[in-house]
Amino acid sequence: MVKKWTWRRGMAVVAAVAVAGAISGSVALRLAKKDGADAKAPVTLEFSPGDLTQVAQKPLSRWLPLSGALQPVKQATVKAKVSGEVLFVGVREGERVQAGQTLMRIDAADLEARLVERSGALESARAQLAMAEKTRSSNQLLLKQNFISQNAFDNSESTLSVSMGTVKSAEAQVQMAKLALRDATVTAPLAGIVAKRHVQQGDKVAFDSPLVTVVDLRDMELQAMVPAADVPELAIGMPVALSIDGFGERRFSGRIERINPATETGTRAIIVFVGIPNPESSLRGGMFATGRIALAPDKPAPTLPQTAIRTEAGQTYVWAIEGGKLARRIVMIGRRDDEAGTVEIKTTLAPDLAILATRFDNLKDGAPAIVKAPTADKAKAG
Repeated sequence: MVKKWTWRRGMAVVAAVAVAGAISGSVALRLAKKDGADAKAPVTLEFSPGDLTQVAQKPLSRWLPLSGALQPVKQATVKAKVSGEVLFVGVREGERVQAGQTLMRIDAADLEARLVERSGALESARAQLAMAEKTRSSNQLLLKQNFISQNAFDNSESTLSVSMGTVKSAEAQVQMAKLALRDATVTAPLAGIVAKRHVQQGDKVAFDSPLVTVVDLRDMELQAMVPAADVPELAIGMPVALSIDGFGERRFSGRIERINPATETGTRAIIVFVGIPNPESSLRGGMFATGRIALAPDKPAPTLPQTAIRTEAGQTYVWAIEGGKLARRIVMIGRRDDEAGTVEIKTTLAPDLAILATRFDNLKDGAPAIVKAPTADKAKAG
């Protein structure tokens, strides 16, 4: 017997299919949501004790920075002591000279003639002195025999005194002429290197004109401006570590040689003179140097390793582990101690707060975090 397909029976089938589809869709949706939730479950970050640090009370090293240009301690500009034409120039810039070495010669023809003239005047004065001495001796005998008056004898003695003075004056003139003749030959006042030759052969120079500048590079000096407030902590002989432009990582050592007794006009700074030995003459005048002086450390202050400090968008912060989660803590820092690799922390942090001392990427505030306990093998090794 064949059942007839009726409209009611068709509608029942359609309804049954729809109900089955809805049930299966609901189950699939729940399974999908469950799978998504499992995929987004947060991952717990694990850190070893070596990754962590804590705020520690430590003294910070203190340094006073210095900077300035180097200058030779000994240098001299030789000037002309006589006027005339430069006949000979024996040195050039950069050449090394010894003390007393001839540098230049100035035309001395007039000086030689003047020396001859004054030598002649000296001989004439000496002859007059000899005559005056004889006259006085004769008059002294005549006075004893009452052949001349006392006044006549006094005149002869006065003439003798004048002659003696004339001789001394002539001798001084001759000595001056000899000195002028000697000064026509220009010599180095110290051993060093010619830094500047101010004249050339054939130039005419006047008295006190600069001729040659000689510098001794064996001892250099740095003149640095130091705030007056820091000067009480300085003392003669304190070591200074220096780096100089052009020498890369090479470091030079100096020490404080002198400290000015007063501040510079218009400033609140005092000049400190730092002596730098330069036996190899590798340093030159005008080179720029930067350095620092180690000062007494302050009282212990809260510090963290510099590697624990992060900076982003102008904010300074650290990563801490609090209650099993990462916490981004904004901190204010103070002075740095580059020698010890620490930095002062001005924000109050708990002494036992665990802080990440090693740099990690992609950290998120509030992420689960734990500290792994050291293994048994590591504990035994420790």
